[in-house]
Amino acid sequence: MGKVKARVLGLESVEKEQKDEQKRKAYEKKVKKAVKEVSAPQAESTEPKKPIAEKTKAAKKTVKVGAVQSRGRKYLAVKKLVDRSKLYGLSDAVALLKKLKTAKFDEAVELHLNVDKTGLKGELNLPHSTGKIVKVAVVDDRLLTQIAAGKLDFDILVAHPSFMPKLAKFAKLLGPKGLMPNPKAGTVSPRPEEVVKKFAQGVLRWKTEAKFPLVHQMIGKISMEDKQIVENTRALLSAVGKEHIQKAVIKLTLSPAVKLSLVENL
Repeated sequence: MGKVKARVLGLESVEKEQKDEQKRKAYEKKVKKAVKEVSAPQAESTEPKKPIAEKTKAAKKTVKVGAVQSRGRKYLAVKKLVDRSKLYGLSDAVALLKKLKTAKFDEAVELHLNVDKTGLKGELNLPHSTGKIVKVAVVDDRLLTQIAAGKLDFDILVAHPSFMPKLAKFAKLLGPKGLMPNPKAGTVSPRPEEVVKKFAQGVLRWKTEAKFPLVHQMIGKISMEDKQIVENTRALLSAVGKEHIQKAVIKLTLSPAVKLSLVENL
């Protein structure tokens, strides 16, 4: 079994081009092999021969597995606007994001961070709403029945301490999804209604990936004012802490990433 390597944001363009070239060559090799097999004369066999159309279809199906997905025309056009060798100030980066929008829908603004260790997490009130509706639920007997049926129609689950023993049997279902109420996360309280109000008002919970020192967080929508996006971004950077952040990029749902200057923005 090979070594597990952590993903790193902001790979150099040269390395990316080399990988794309390797994938392209592998794909072309598979296509040539598949075409050769279809075109080559078949040895005599007692089995009924398949029509050429069926063989060609099967060959295409085999090659499709290793096909290299290319970026769309719009993406390639806006990619030219981003200087991959440059570290952008936050205000300049947000202004650039406005030019990178290609989708018809209101794309999310995402902040991606390389940090120095796993296990970092926290919560904060962003200066401006991200535009995402957070579904907060309080545990009761009716909700327990829905959970047992596999219906998890909520983003945050809050529980009174008296319900925790009943929730224990669902730990393997809720835990991996980050939905299991936890006193440290503030989702177990003798006054759950107050906790629901707090999260409904826009409390943002962030954390690193389980096995990698990476933080991925939506911080707004591109339709927001530049100033609002900048303030939300600075709030999250401050919450994570400049002593932990090694690299940072900001992007839209479907846009190229823009590298941020840690010196200027922290």
